[in-house]
Amino acid sequence: MSVLPPPYAPLLKSALFAGFALALSACTTVQNSVPVINTTVTEPAPAPEPVVKAEPAIVETAAVDGDAAYMYRAMTDQNFQIPAIDLNKLKPQHRRTVVDYKTNEKPGTIVVDQPSRYLYLVQPEGKAIRYAVGVGPVARAFNGGDAIIARKAAWPRWTPTPSMIKRNPQQYGRYKDGVDGGPSNPMGARALYMHKDGIDTYYRVHGTNNPSSIGRGVSAGCIRMINQDVIDLHSRVKAGARIVVK
Repeated sequence: MSVLPPPYAPLLKSALFAGFALALSACTTVQNSVPVINTTVTEPAPAPEPVVKAEPAIVETAAVDGDAAYMYRAMTDQNFQIPAIDLNKLKPQHRRTVVDYKTNEKPGTIVVDQPSRYLYLVQPEGKAIRYAVGVGPVARAFNGGDAIIARKAAWPRWTPTPSMIKRNPQQYGRYKDGVDGGPSNPMGARALYMHKDGIDTYYRVHGTNNPSSIGRGVSAGCIRMINQDVIDLHSRVKAGARIVVK
């Protein structure tokens, strides 16, 4: 099946959620320009991030290219090296592709189908770009919800919450001061931040430095994608795009 090429080729979640944020698994982030604040007593709700006025999402109409080796090639992005994906380990059904997709959602909407572990970017004329995703407990808790992509980030900074460190100090304690954006960051190359009614939901669509987790239920995190795929998605949607998780 053919797929749309990334426009940048070749170089490349109100009180509604109060208390819930403390239980989230791995998607709390801090912008690069904001210092990390450590606490060992409580986990206060962070200041709300700026909300971006909703704008129409970009709908790509570029030509079609079906070369998986090209889509998942090694690349340099903002001075970071992204390794190629071994196609022998990436199932054909997990490769980015254009599919027939019947929906009432408008073109430009992101739809995350958790049972099948696919993310769809709705296109005109009954089509969608389909990406394989890994789904963590954070995303599963948001089942049946919708939100707006309030902002996007390239190579986002990540900081585990105090509750994460308390729950699994061996795994997260070493990252208590935060992790700058880069190949070793579990947020991967890009992140889409989901807000609802102007409030951060603490859900993210983001990349991963563990591509083997794609297409699986994972132990932590939100909605994760192969770095090459999240870069492509990031380039195709605009702040203000609607996202539906079901």
